[in-house]
Amino acid sequence: MNDALRALSRDDLQELLVIYAKNLIALDGTWFQSLEQDDGMDAAMHHDVEAWRRFSKSEARRIKSFLGLEERPGLEGLARALPLRCQSAANADELFFDEDGALVYRITDCRVQNARERKGMGFHPCKRVGIVEHREFARGIDERIRCECLSCFPEVTDATCNCSWRFTLQA
Repeated sequence: MNDALRALSRDDLQELLVIYAKNLIALDGTWFQSLEQDDGMDAAMHHDVEAWRRFSKSEARRIKSFLGLEERPGLEGLARALPLRCQSAANADELFFDEDGALVYRITDCRVQNARERKGMGFHPCKRVGIVEHREFARGIDERIRCECLSCFPEVTDATCNCSWRFTLQA
C-alpha cells in the first residue's frame, strides 16, 4: 500500500472500495463488449466463463484466508465470504438461509445489467457464467458446497432480483 492510501480516512477508504468494485465491473464489461462486438456473443461468453472460472477460485482463496476460515467452513463460511466479494461492494445483494437450511444469495440490483440497459444493449445472458462463477467461488470456500441457479437471465424465474443462487452442503 502506498502513502496516499495510508493517508485516507476510514470513510474515504470505504468510498474508494466501492469505486474499485465499480471499476472492476466496468473493466470486465469493457473487455466483454469488445469481444462481443468483434467476435460475437458466443466467443465473448466462452472467454467470460473461463475468466470467471479462474478469477472466482482466486477470489475465494484470498477471502477465505482473510477471514481465517477453517479448511471446510461449510455454508456458514460461505455466508461470511459472499458479502466480501468484489462485486458485492458495487451491487445490491442479500443473503439468507431458507427453510431447508440452504444458503440463498440474490443480487437485487446488478450494475452489469443496468449498464447494458442504459446503453440500449440486450441483457447479458449471464446464467452460464454465473453458474461457473458462483460454483467455483463456493468450492473455493469449501469443496463440499454445491450451487444451483434459481433465477438468472435469460432464464428468469424471479422478477424481484437480477439473479438468485442456492447453495447446499454435500456430505
